[in-house]
Amino acid sequence: MRTIRKTIKAPKVNMGGIILDQPLPYNEVEQIDPFLLIHHWKRDYKPGGIQKEMGVGPHPHRGFVPVTFIYKGGVHHQDSRGNNSKVYKGGTQWMKSGMGIIHSERPVKELAENGGEFEIIQLWINLPARNKMDQPYYMPLTEDETPSFASPDNKTKIGVVAGNLMGIDGRIKSDSPVLILRITIEKGGKTEIPIPGDYNTLLYQLDGSTLICNDVKSSAKDMTWFNNDGNKITIEGVEDTRILLLAGAPLNETVTSYGPFVMSTNTEIMQAMKDYQMGKMGVLIEEFE
Repeated sequence: MRTIRKTIKAPKVNMGGIILDQPLPYNEVEQIDPFLLIHHWKRDYKPGGIQKEMGVGPHPHRGFVPVTFIYKGGVHHQDSRGNNSKVYKGGTQWMKSGMGIIHSERPVKELAENGGEFEIIQLWINLPARNKMDQPYYMPLTEDETPSFASPDNKTKIGVVAGNLMGIDGRIKSDSPVLILRITIEKGGKTEIPIPGDYNTLLYQLDGSTLICNDVKSSAKDMTWFNNDGNKITIEGVEDTRILLLAGAPLNETVTSYGPFVMSTNTEIMQAMKDYQMGKMGVLIEEFE
């Protein structure tokens, strides 16, 4: 059984007027290799909104994988490679930015116009240096397309987004080994999750209350970071809870970042900025109904 290295309560941050919870990076914890950033955004939209004025407008990325997990509502994604899709509650958007891509993420039209609950988590995963200039890749994954299984008592449900859990393969193929799970546990439910011993592992808890590894109580907005001293963890639902589990083999590579670019050297960052300004990451002209 793994032991717990650190528990971090996600602080509130202001990202361009959007107030969200950010457990990673946090103070001296700049990354948990290969995971770079976690943003948890939750809000209620009032009716009468205009979709093109909401959410996050066109912006570039290079050198890493931005992943969006949709928990409530829906996200309309558009990018400079011609992808245009809508993903709703329970779905995931995986975008390998590679050599460069421009994208936008807006609430879906019906949510903007009619109002309602909206909740997402955005995760940044570093790409190995050898893959940072690969061609970009985008894959939307609905809840129904996500391989999942339930415990015998139906109190625990686990969706496998990427990696392999007990013989179940996630649909997403990553450039480095990862295990990404969407977990829902009802009060009284308990699950044991095997994890390769060399994987850096963390849990982010959206809500509720749990007992981690029979020892530490965790609550809403907590990120639990584990030591690499075992091959499994256990989670018990003290209250109904939703959890995102992230585990991955560390890349052990130098990371240099500036805004939306994550590369290996300052020279590569400067080149990314120049390429974006010269239009080499494409152009996104959004389309709305």
